[in-house]
Amino acid sequence: MEKDIKNLYKQHDHWIRIVMSFGSDKHTAEDIVQEMYIKIILKIRTGLDIKYNEDEINYYYIFRTLNGLFIDLKRKGKNIIIEDLSKLKNHESDTDYEKVYEKVQNKLERMYWYDKKVFEIINDGESIASLSRKTHIAYHSLYNTYTKVKKKLKQLL
Repeated sequence: MEKDIKNLYKQHDHWIRIVMSFGSDKHTAEDIVQEMYIKIILKIRTGLDIKYNEDEINYYYIFRTLNGLFIDLKRKGKNIIIEDLSKLKNHESDTDYEKVYEKVQNKLERMYWYDKKVFEIINDGESIASLSRKTHIAYHSLYNTYTKVKKKLKQLL
């Protein structure tokens, strides 16, 4: 798998030229090529073979992927706003994040144990549906508890 990705990346400049030939500027072409890498890597992980033979990449598949991503971007073009990053100023925040974090943790510690535990489990990445199946607690009960705790913690910010 890693060898396929390296072979794919060897032609990075070529992929950018292809997207630019569709009518894209260089920055957008780079973004589209990066999206293509993500899409292809995910496909490779699920078993897609992007090679014709040992070292030759399926050029047509990559071309169609880039073309599809470009067309999708053009379709969504009305919603895309391109910002000139050179105009951004350095922004320094006067927020003391350690104090805010401490406030959130104190509030969480004072909550009812069930609310705290549900929030921590879901916040650590467990889906509500999965937790519901494991604990046999109704999905809506877990969802309501999680959103209630999140709302209380957001009030501190």
